[in-house]
Amino acid sequence: MAEEVTLICKRTVVSTKPVPPGKFFPLSKIDQLMEKNHLRMVFYYPPIGDMLESGQVTRRLRESLAELLTHFPAVTGRLLRNDKGQWMIKCNDAGVRMIEARAKGSVEDWFKCVNREKEFKLVYWEEMYHKPYFWSTFYVQLTEFEDGGFAVGLSCIHLVGDITCATMFINSWAQTTFYGKMVASYFHPLPPRKPGNKKPNHTPYISLINHYKSTIEKSNSIIPMVETKYTTASFAFADRAVRACMATTQRRHGPSPFEALAGLFWVCISKVKGLTNGLVDMSVCFDMRTVLGVDKRFFGNCMVYNSVHAKGFRENDLSGAANAIAEVVAKMDNEGIMDLIEWLQRRDDEKLPLMNGCDLVCASLGPADPYLAMFGGGVRPIRVSYYVEPVLGLGQVLVFPGPPGEGPLSRVVMVTLPHDEVVRLCEDDLLLRFTPAIIMGLNIN
Repeated sequence: MAEEVTLICKRTVVSTKPVPPGKFFPLSKIDQLMEKNHLRMVFYYPPIGDMLESGQVTRRLRESLAELLTHFPAVTGRLLRNDKGQWMIKCNDAGVRMIEARAKGSVEDWFKCVNREKEFKLVYWEEMYHKPYFWSTFYVQLTEFEDGGFAVGLSCIHLVGDITCATMFINSWAQTTFYGKMVASYFHPLPPRKPGNKKPNHTPYISLINHYKSTIEKSNSIIPMVETKYTTASFAFADRAVRACMATTQRRHGPSPFEALAGLFWVCISKVKGLTNGLVDMSVCFDMRTVLGVDKRFFGNCMVYNSVHAKGFRENDLSGAANAIAEVVAKMDNEGIMDLIEWLQRRDDEKLPLMNGCDLVCASLGPADPYLAMFGGGVRPIRVSYYVEPVLGLGQVLVFPGPPGEGPLSRVVMVTLPHDEVVRLCEDDLLLRFTPAIIMGLNIN
């Protein structure tokens, strides 16, 4: 049987203007913690009316990418270690790797049978070489479907940025391609604590620091189980379904959409893992740009992890689960995050952790809206997928906005678990009570 996706060529795209020599971009302690992870994302688009000829989309996007890279010198650069052995980016004209591909059928045909393995064919990735200076930290794949539509795949090492800034990169690319202008990202270090901002007799946020201590210790003792087969399922929740989930929580002001959905999947995944009393260990992950007073266009890592404790939960206790998550969110303020950053800066760890390698991780994906990446006259992505790899331990849950047409509270939840657990999750009565559409998984027909 012929391959569904055929790679046409692999090339290097450089910026249209040279990068001034001697420019370096430092990486923060939060950046350095993410060295062992990488990001993958796929944006799907319908056909664009004025570009129906095969290869025309790819040519136009390739040209605009070169213009865009002029404003992203850290993306075209390469990794080097400083005199302390820590990674930094040498900003130069080494460029970004681009892969051009063709896929059989149409985008809609692809949606009928897509799964994790097939989707990875639309987003190219190479592990770091033994000579990192020759290795690209970003890869872009453009795949045109023979019968209409195209996909933009982007992958990068998590060390240089998080999902928010990677999404902003694609949004800026779309603006450059069809509008000739863009909103540039900000490249600067994370700001330090402001003088006088620390309260007298301030007690550091020990719970957050202890979570990172524990993760570093556990991660360094993990022996990966290579034989575990992970599967990803995507659930689309319409606005009314999210509101119904939020209404199950007995709180005066109610939970946020993330807190309600995270609580739902925490309860359901605990059941499919065989727990009949209590919930599995879970970490939540949030974008902290707003809390730190950093613009959403900041380019770097601002995702912070924290543990959620579950004690004395009744079966199917959605209210208790959402409340536990909300309590953790409320405590993650500016001072607490600065306590963590300053604690990390005092450490000198030779072994870095795998931040998503132990607990079940549930992440609220940042403030960047993927549906703003409009190529052409208002042509938005019709679907978006995100991955934080590799997935080890208990699994991973990613929550992000749904398409605008589904309502302001609509959400997509991508869940990666061992294969047999995904099978049971897709059949869970409590989850199905909220009528999610399974848009990618085991059998989506």
